[in-house]
Amino acid sequence: MTGQERSEEKSECVSLSPMMEAVPAPPESERVCVFGTGDLGRSLGLRLLQAGYGVVFGSRRPHSRSSLLPHGAQVLGHAAAAQSAHLIFIAVQREHYDFLVPLANQLKGKVLVDLSNNLRKNQYPEANAEYLQSLVPGAEVVKGFNTLSAWSLQNGPSDANRQVYICGESVEAKQAVIAVATKLGFSALDQGFLSVARELEDFPLQLFPQWRLPLRISIGLSAAFFFYLLIRYVIYAYVTQGEDISFRIMVSLANQVCPIVSLIMLSLCYLPGVLASFLQLYRGTKYRRFPNWLDRWMLCRKQLGLLSLGFAFLHVLYTLIIPIRYSVMFWVTEHTVSVIRENRTTMFDTTTAWHDDSYLSLGILGFGLYVLLGITSLPSVINALSWREFSFVQSKLGHLTLLLCTAHTYLYGWNRFLSSSTYKWYTPPGYMLCLVLPSVVLLLKLLLITPCVDRTITRIRQGWERGADQRNPKDSQPLIP
Repeated sequence: MTGQERSEEKSECVSLSPMMEAVPAPPESERVCVFGTGDLGRSLGLRLLQAGYGVVFGSRRPHSRSSLLPHGAQVLGHAAAAQSAHLIFIAVQREHYDFLVPLANQLKGKVLVDLSNNLRKNQYPEANAEYLQSLVPGAEVVKGFNTLSAWSLQNGPSDANRQVYICGESVEAKQAVIAVATKLGFSALDQGFLSVARELEDFPLQLFPQWRLPLRISIGLSAAFFFYLLIRYVIYAYVTQGEDISFRIMVSLANQVCPIVSLIMLSLCYLPGVLASFLQLYRGTKYRRFPNWLDRWMLCRKQLGLLSLGFAFLHVLYTLIIPIRYSVMFWVTEHTVSVIRENRTTMFDTTTAWHDDSYLSLGILGFGLYVLLGITSLPSVINALSWREFSFVQSKLGHLTLLLCTAHTYLYGWNRFLSSSTYKWYTPPGYMLCLVLPSVVLLLKLLLITPCVDRTITRIRQGWERGADQRNPKDSQPLIP
């Protein structure tokens, strides 16, 4: 090697540590390369270093990038970096892939992991990974790690999504990427060939995909009950009595809508499980798929429950501000002055006191369990619970929450249903309407926990099939593995 070649190689290789020359380089099987020194590339490099890999960054300007990169990594020019490792992460945008074309010889036989995403769906005619494969046909391109952000890489899989989706044509290349993902603490899921790359690239662009149906339900219920209660209270008072109580829209009306929607959505959270149990009872087997609508409904139960908890929180906050409202303080002052002037006395009613205390106590207990259900739905809490503990909280305590909240609403209504003044314009109040669904869910659940029905459900879920002995053995094979 000539002096000039040694000089060029020295200028191309820059170590981040002054002692790097004294540290032996890791073997190529434990060394990985990262093309890209942005936030994602640096975060990925740091995680790889923490996992014990030797990391080499490839950069257009290795000297100017050295101070930005994690301590312990090397930064080289693209050509030298490509030759230093078999596995190369491409953490640059598609618009900058052109620099890889002159490196086709150095990248031949290498595994290129494409981390790129687009700004919108169908931005290009082909997936970024497929385009990368066409630029470097001698390399094995694997799509992966694109669903992780720089923040999630820095904080680790315990605080971020553990799943990493990958796809590619080469089984060996995908196995190499899976090995790295596993060592970093992630769970790699092989999605198939490189043709699936577009689907993986569209995945980060989805905006709350599992929340769309629950949000539509909550908005629809809120709007329906808001206008229903607006007609029954505000418009009814103006038409029949000429009284303007429109100021109640902001707090009083909202404080009626929130608990109504909360209770209905909590019922919708547990209704699909009850329907699924009855469907298994009817079919006599668990080895048949549920209808698509029921599958979709069951998959969004967590979102329904969290939105229900949100409405319950709003109900609590609206209730807490009732004493400081101007209209309430005005009415209390006027009533007190009127009683003093007229020298009237009111006897203490023990029945009313019992009613109010019971109503409030059930509401507090129900809301406390509501919060517990919300806490146990957090990923960090779920990971700390066994399946039996999680099932006990979400199922047993969940139905108890529904029972307490339903009883709270029944006590709120008390004996008002007997008064004709309750049915303004011959319409029932909102709290009566919202009691229908939770009452049905609790009644159906009561039927399911009766010993005879519960015994049959348990046997079905353990694999028993009705009439399995009379059927052909081939027919008794499960439809779902």
